[in-house]
Amino acid sequence: MRNFDLAPLYRATVGFDQVADLMDRVLASDVSQPSYPPYNIEKLADDAWRISIAVAGFAEDELSVELRDNALIVAAKKAADDTKRTYLYRGIAARAFERRFHLADHVRVTGATHEDGMLHIDLVREVPEALKPRRIAITNGTRDAGDSAKPVN
Repeated sequence: MRNFDLAPLYRATVGFDQVADLMDRVLASDVSQPSYPPYNIEKLADDAWRISIAVAGFAEDELSVELRDNALIVAAKKAADDTKRTYLYRGIAARAFERRFHLADHVRVTGATHEDGMLHIDLVREVPEALKPRRIAITNGTRDAGDSAKPVN
């Protein structure tokens, strides 16, 4: 376990408390993360991503995609197989899984598609207008009392 001193971060920033929580979560997680099912995270544009998960052997109704507390949760549970099959070799792992992806603020899921054994989940960051940069007008310090009530455009 590594220890990091985040004091310089706190001295130079305001409101980035979540960064420390994120670093703690990443560093505290076990090194042997589950590797099933395999997945890719692809950057499509500056504010758009696609998560592709290999879900061979699962039907659409056996897959679940949820968004809960800035966490994208993808789960699958195989329906009961009524036919009794005897496998000589079973290399396709269709076992149940749950995979979590922690999303940044203002990242939302725009859609999910299931094709050719792959589940594609599209994400986009949509920053609200109130949080986008805006120019603040600088006024002269010697304003008339009547001018203070006028809105600045």
